[in-house]
Amino acid sequence: MKITSIETFPTRIPLKPERRMVSALGRHEVSDFLLIRVNTDVGLVGAGEATVTPRWSGETVWGAEAIIRDVLGPAVIGRDPHQGVEIDQRMDAVAVDNWFAKSAIEMACWDIVGQAIGQPIFRLLGGPCRPLTVHNRFSLGAYPPDLAAARAAERVAAGFDTIKVKVGTDPDLDIARVHAVREAIGRRVTLTIDANGGWNYAQAIRCLSRMSDCNISLVEQPLPRRNFTQLRQLRQETGCRILADESCFDEIEARELITQGCCDALTLYPGKQGGIRKAHRIAAIAAEHDIPCTIGSNLEWDVGTAAMLHFIVATPNILIHTYPGDCLGPSYHEFSIAREPLEIDGPLTTLTERPGLGIEVDWDLVEANRVPLGAKPGSMA
Repeated sequence: MKITSIETFPTRIPLKPERRMVSALGRHEVSDFLLIRVNTDVGLVGAGEATVTPRWSGETVWGAEAIIRDVLGPAVIGRDPHQGVEIDQRMDAVAVDNWFAKSAIEMACWDIVGQAIGQPIFRLLGGPCRPLTVHNRFSLGAYPPDLAAARAAERVAAGFDTIKVKVGTDPDLDIARVHAVREAIGRRVTLTIDANGGWNYAQAIRCLSRMSDCNISLVEQPLPRRNFTQLRQLRQETGCRILADESCFDEIEARELITQGCCDALTLYPGKQGGIRKAHRIAAIAAEHDIPCTIGSNLEWDVGTAAMLHFIVATPNILIHTYPGDCLGPSYHEFSIAREPLEIDGPLTTLTERPGLGIEVDWDLVEANRVPLGAKPGSMA
């Protein structure tokens, strides 16, 4: 079997008004992501999703389309989708970074292989190590304190037992927001925060000190990415449990975080790591050092979320029962591009046992929602 072509579909779906995200990186109201279709000489077709956000990974829907068309695609066309390691190596040889674009091709290859042998991807990764229904936390935007409190209380009433609050904005508002949410959800609900690298060291010290009575379970990415030295110092000075996300894109960064004692846990997901295989390997490395991992999100659609779920189900060191993650992206959006969307019920997301990714994309709907030519990134216009 050989890859014959890769088709790209820059697609736009708005977020539901009540789910629009606010963080240290700005507002996320519209998702401009890239869906791809990898075709083979035997008629099998794999779907992939590049969940790109320029403020987060530096990738845009147009850049991902161009690099897949002109650089990554030519490197893998003619190769066998079964040869996943070789495909990874060929993509890494022609372009650094571009994690989500590479991940889209990689997950599409897994999709093809799973269809070819009639098995879901999690079985190709060694089989399930946990149930196919995944328990999630709820990620709450950096809203005004009263609104954040009200929405957090709503989510707890809907069955969520872990709330993550976005911070890293104005420090005084961050402090007020976290206190308001803690008061609204009570003491029994787990509370985590995520600064998305928005604080400097002094701000992090001040905010964490002022939040010390809120019983915060994990502090996610309090300092800018790759600031390993100060992240270690912050962990030592505050005693807070640090969850590293934007500081961990590849194996080298993961090893630096671990060996330098920068964090207590890692956030991994296929898009950020450049594919399911690479994320799976980093989780195994972390396990060797007794560092637990959880799953993050860029508000993926069904294709990207399915890749995440297969990764979770087959990876022992993604400890979602202790550290719930984010596999709720499709429910944040106004509609799904899947003919049979993933089942999302409150905090629970369920993966099917259908072959490959298990997602049949409605390509007509995708075509009808192409990103308009000349559109500004994330514009509602």
